[in-house]
Amino acid sequence: MDTVGWWSLARFAHVAGAALWVGGQLALSLVILPLARHRLAPEARDDFTAAAGRRFGMLTGAVFLPVQLATGWAMAWHRGVTWASLAEPGYGRTLATKLALFVLVMLAAAGHGIAHAKGRPDLARALAVVSLVGSLGVVLLATALPTT
Repeated sequence: MDTVGWWSLARFAHVAGAALWVGGQLALSLVILPLARHRLAPEARDDFTAAAGRRFGMLTGAVFLPVQLATGWAMAWHRGVTWASLAEPGYGRTLATKLALFVLVMLAAAGHGIAHAKGRPDLARALAVVSLVGSLGVVLLATALPTT
């Protein structure tokens, strides 16, 4: 595979990972969890939603996050991004904003898991919404970046 092919593969992995992450959040929030709330008995619902959340969290930590970090770093390196260039108007500031929002999203997602585990459903739900809205913001910012 030539150099162009490798970078196309890296971009594909990065975009596919983001699509799976955001799509997974949307599917859980808009389809799976509402159905579980309406169709399952309370004890079955609680077990199911906890298991679904743990599975999504494990996939995030084992697959999504490593792929996003590796491909994102590689594409930034390929484009010649430096710490100083993140302060420059245009691409640099957009990427810096995307990265900052990504960190906040990951913190909100981790906080959601912790709040859920500690039996604080209102806080867990608020952090889930923050994570989902922030994820959509990351995708929006990504569309403003030219391909590398």
